Amino acid sequence: MVDKAEAGWMARALLRGARSAVLATQREGQPFASLVTPAMAPDLSPLMWLSSLSEHTRQLLREPRCALFVQGAATEANPQTAPRVTVTGLAERVEDHHIPALKARWLALHPYAELYAGFSDFALWRMKPEGLQVVGGFAAAFRLRPAEWLPDAASVHAVAEAETAACEHMNVDHPDILENMAICLAGQQPGPWRMVAVDVDGCDLIADDHRHCRVAFKLPVVDAASLRDALVAASAEARARIKN
Repeated sequence: MVDKAEAGWMARALLRGARSAVLATQREGQPFASLVTPAMAPDLSPLMWLSSLSEHTRQLLREPRCALFVQGAATEANPQTAPRVTVTGLAERVEDHHIPALKARWLALHPYAELYAGFSDFALWRMKPEGLQVVGGFAAAFRLRPAEWLPDAASVHAVAEAETAACEHMNVDHPDILENMAICLAGQQPGPWRMVAVDVDGCDLIADDHRHCRVAFKLPVVDAASLRDALVAASAEARARIKN
């Protein structure tokens, strides 16, 4: 059975790994659902690059209360065995002085969007999480308070400070390790894998600008030193699996 702590970790993993989700908005009490392509900010607040021409964006401008639904793969024929998470909260446009770093993170995980990311009708939106329900499978549902699933703020800041240097180091000095991690830890095919984002829960790898995978750490990291240790451990695990 999944307990509350495991459910919180599962929710974080599902959100971090999501490249598509269902966004629920409303207009005059009428619910509306649409497909969006989120990326999680370091603090796990969902980021969305939305067009003002879209119905869901017009609805968020009138009513910022919304929900985001992410689903993993079912473990059996019954779709109800799929892990899934629903985040509720308030969405708002990101202010100009925060856009460069957060837009860069969103584009790092959605590089194909460079084609339209500069269009004048697009803007970066950020959802402030207020509630969460995670279902770990059939009859395993939990409602969690923010403190029970959101990462520690000090750790988020410390790892964010180390992110650029960590990605550059791995991409320049250890591309072979990244490829091993993608193949052995994330079930991917060989390729020019590179690390494009790191957070307290894991790292994101991309190859050929269209293949993405997520490598989760065993435990959340808290600073640059523990980030290095987690990457070393992931590398060692990947090597061990190759030998076996």
